[in-house]
Amino acid sequence: MNPDTPDSLIPYDEIVQEALRAVVGRVLGSIVSGGGTLPGAHHFYITFKTAAPGVSIPPHLRERFPDEMTIVLQNKFWDLEVLPHSFSVSLTFNQVPAKLTIPFAAITAFVDPAVDFGLQFQAAVEELEPETHEDAENDGPDTDPDGSNVVSIDFGRKK
Repeated sequence: MNPDTPDSLIPYDEIVQEALRAVVGRVLGSIVSGGGTLPGAHHFYITFKTAAPGVSIPPHLRERFPDEMTIVLQNKFWDLEVLPHSFSVSLTFNQVPAKLTIPFAAITAFVDPAVDFGLQFQAAVEELEPETHEDAENDGPDTDPDGSNVVSIDFGRKK
């Protein structure tokens, strides 16, 4: 952008973020309408801010992941429910079942490594210095997709 470009009075970055988060809702909704199982080799890594408003996770997980957490929807998940502004799902962590409710606004990344697809979002909560934490250890292998199809949106607002 040109330094002489005026600040926008239209919140384009927020509109785009909301639209991309709707992609996550639509994908998860298609899983629900398809019977609750993932087609083929598809599986999802969903990273979210645990302290974001509306996030509901068990206290032991919030203690272990005070800032951010990544869950894997692959083999062992059930009760997936998609609402207009959030989703809930039940998973196991070290063989202990847990139900999580995650607003779409709390999501910071969505990746489907089976097809090399990913989205990254600006954090919807105040940026905090991320704390180190253990892996979630739910049911997926620890892989790091190369990100060749990751879409990152950062409009770099003028201050």
